[in-house]
Amino acid sequence: MSRVSPFSDGPAMGDHAYDWALVDVETSGLMARRDRVLSVAVITIGPDGEQTGEFSTLLDPGCDPGPVEVHGLTPERLRGAPTFARVAGQIGAMLQDRVLVAHNAQFDYDFLAHEFARARMWLPVSRRLCTLALSRQVDPPTEDMKLGTLAAHYGVPRQRAHDALDDTRVLAGVLRASLREATRLGLPLPLVSCPPRAESPFTPRPPKTPCAYRNPGRLTPGGPLQQGMKVAITGETTHARAELVGRAVAAGLNMMTSVSRHTSVLITDEPAARSAKARRALAEGVPVIDERTFLRLLADVRPGTPHEATAVRTAPATEPDAEQAVRPMTPVSGTSSAVATPETGDPSSASPGVPVPAPRRSEPVAGTLDKPLAGRRVLVLGGIHADAAAARTRVVELGASAAINLSAGVTDVVLLPGGEDDRRMGRINALALPVHDLHWLASPTVTDHKASAFRVQEPHVIPRGGVIDLPVPHGGPAPEWHITAGWVPRSGCEIDVVAFLLDDDEQVVLDEDFVFYGNPETPSGTTRLLTGGPAEQTITVDLASLPPATRKVVVAAAIDGAVTFGSVGAVQIGAAPGSSGAPFVRATLDAATTERTMLLVEVYRRGPLWRLRAVGQGYDHGLDTLARGYGVDIAD
Repeated sequence: MSRVSPFSDGPAMGDHAYDWALVDVETSGLMARRDRVLSVAVITIGPDGEQTGEFSTLLDPGCDPGPVEVHGLTPERLRGAPTFARVAGQIGAMLQDRVLVAHNAQFDYDFLAHEFARARMWLPVSRRLCTLALSRQVDPPTEDMKLGTLAAHYGVPRQRAHDALDDTRVLAGVLRASLREATRLGLPLPLVSCPPRAESPFTPRPPKTPCAYRNPGRLTPGGPLQQGMKVAITGETTHARAELVGRAVAAGLNMMTSVSRHTSVLITDEPAARSAKARRALAEGVPVIDERTFLRLLADVRPGTPHEATAVRTAPATEPDAEQAVRPMTPVSGTSSAVATPETGDPSSASPGVPVPAPRRSEPVAGTLDKPLAGRRVLVLGGIHADAAAARTRVVELGASAAINLSAGVTDVVLLPGGEDDRRMGRINALALPVHDLHWLASPTVTDHKASAFRVQEPHVIPRGGVIDLPVPHGGPAPEWHITAGWVPRSGCEIDVVAFLLDDDEQVVLDEDFVFYGNPETPSGTTRLLTGGPAEQTITVDLASLPPATRKVVVAAAIDGAVTFGSVGAVQIGAAPGSSGAPFVRATLDAATTERTMLLVEVYRRGPLWRLRAVGQGYDHGLDTLARGYGVDIAD
């Protein structure tokens, strides 16, 4: 493995000259709103790459320091250290008017923002840069993207892992080397504007306790309530709404804030069709009873069926069988957006139950035993959208990964008509990458061995509709999976990646199970949204900690405004175990044309396993309609 010294010849920071503030924090846990910072280090660097300042300190968190075996910060070591409030002013002065830099920057940014808020101060950061996101764009030939691995690759000395000051000094060397690589490849920096945007019109409501029972279906006329039934209330009530909800939850009912085809019963004393919930109940045939009847039925709620906890797989990864991986998902006739899944054929299990235009899709590519481009990354330039998408599909069929942008990992370039005018061709020629025409994909030949020596383990590449099992290490804890969506940066185009945690009915159990920019984390912290730059966002999912009621996590994307995914082009998906892991699986989705929302990935329980499916299913409607289809209560 070649190493590039961060102090080699050439501009210290490439073409990217900013005032930087490099930060590392050690914390008592992983949830910024709950846990505390135990130590912090800040190094400032000028546009010329020279260090201009350095500060570090241990902190008294006022709580248990958490995993001492990780950070080594015992209560004895922290005793007598200042509180964060005492040093917040000094830290703020070093961050002011600089770009905050960290490895997994949103983690450090969120912890600092909460600490500043506790000190009744504002975190003075307007932009941040994540070296982890930058490294994913550069794609150096390393086995993972951990700070220590990158330091070894770039020849940056490291003395004490998980020491805030030493990690920050290492970060400085990795930043210098990464910026030079970004300059060499002509990559824009994934700068993120801070703070996050304001609350959206569909910010979720306060959380409630998930129901422990499966939905038994609708209330039958004259029949009893049963634990797990989904119950909604609309209109004025004689008893306080909080009292009704509390009594129902205590009885084992699942109180919902919206009505869908899966609602068991609607409670209302008002005339029919006066509210949106009542109109939806009428349209869906949902039973309606009054408050007095509901209270009477609450006195005798029948036992329900508890959700079954599913073990997280501990066996080694295996490829799905060929039929499972490539069987097409057939559209269902009519106006519903539902499609049949490869496992069940159930048209109600793949998408939200709202009347929307049928999705546009193309069938996954059939598998083949001959993978002459296995381990290679191929960038397709030029051509109209349909031709470029077809070429990338062929690339995947041949065993390669279809790149969406130039990076250090690209091994080949395919030029379609007009591709020779692409701005990246100058860089491609300077890097002496093999350039081919479209005929090469019919019968490719490989003239170099760059891919075979690139990494010990290349990611699995699956086509649209492909399915693969997600593994965990033998005997070890299940990893937190990071599902990252990336695209080519485009001006005037803002894409939001979101996630829905769904139950057996393909509905959210809580409104808070809709993760988006206005609600970037579920109440339990099992699922989070991370922003790595204007063209990259990540959904993290702790599969081992999801409640048994959650049977599927759907990751989707939506475009704000009139732009569609057809003009965005390909969206690349990578799923990795942990924040710094190399992708275990990768897929490129680019079949969209006029769609404004797209289902990217499903992670779902299948017996004792968790599986990932690359979906690539688009809709012309907006995010609000998609969210309503999954049962999120969004004001009209």
